[in-house]
Amino acid sequence: MSRLLPKARMAVTAALAALIFLLPVRVFAWGANAQRLIASRAVDTLPPDLRYFFDANRDFILRHTTDSLTSLERNPKSELPNHVLFLDHYGKFPFDTLPRSYKAALAKFGRPKLEASGLLPWQIGVYSQKLTEDLRTGNWDQAKIEAAVLAGYVAEANDPFNTTENFDGHLSEQIGVNLRFNSNLVDRYSLFFPMRPNDATFISDPTDQAFEACLSAHSWLENILLADRRARAGLSDYTDDYYDRFYNQAGAVLIRQLTDAASDIGSYWLTSWINAGRPALPQR
Repeated sequence: MSRLLPKARMAVTAALAALIFLLPVRVFAWGANAQRLIASRAVDTLPPDLRYFFDANRDFILRHTTDSLTSLERNPKSELPNHVLFLDHYGKFPFDTLPRSYKAALAKFGRPKLEASGLLPWQIGVYSQKLTEDLRTGNWDQAKIEAAVLAGYVAEANDPFNTTENFDGHLSEQIGVNLRFNSNLVDRYSLFFPMRPNDATFISDPTDQAFEACLSAHSWLENILLADRRARAGLSDYTDDYYDRFYNQAGAVLIRQLTDAASDIGSYWLTSWINAGRPALPQR
């Protein structure tokens, strides 16, 4: 029996990968309103020397923060691993069997395992470096694009459902719970969100910080799933009563993750600017 287990695991992984490629892109992302809210609040976390550039380009960044999802729609097989990190593929919290160095993780698990389980923290590290290089060389137009794309990836690291193979509730028989949490609740209640992100701070290791964001987001999964089940109890559908209950029970977690995402994005932008040598930025 023990000889069959690795084969069984490979079959499950292959089946999961096939399922993922059939799902709509929005399964793996905050809703559009949430993405714009996060990115806009991130601009407000920046110090004055940096904020004026991002504030002048706020609308541009909000339009392009979902560019990575457009890439995902066009190339789902190659792009999907960059949007997720299925931590539950690596045992139990705090998932310390997974090295945070990509080279070490690759040597330990191999490329197929890593790609099937997601590369999101390393992708964030890559785009953090790209933004640094654009700022260092004065490639301002490309820097705006990289800043927006980086914001999208960092936001995803703060979405609990981007950190689990139960990304849409299919394993817990709660299909669509991710969209109810990270899209529908935002669309319904965002005007009441008391979001107060922290000021941006320097990040010593962008990839390591991305892992920490994924771990923190993942730790809230069971709370969200329980809130969803309780909110649905006694109801035949996802009614206004359901959403009121769900927001009352999971709203604090949602606001926390949106707020943390905004703080993180601002910190990544600030870090790239500092690592680029604090260049003087154009007015636009």
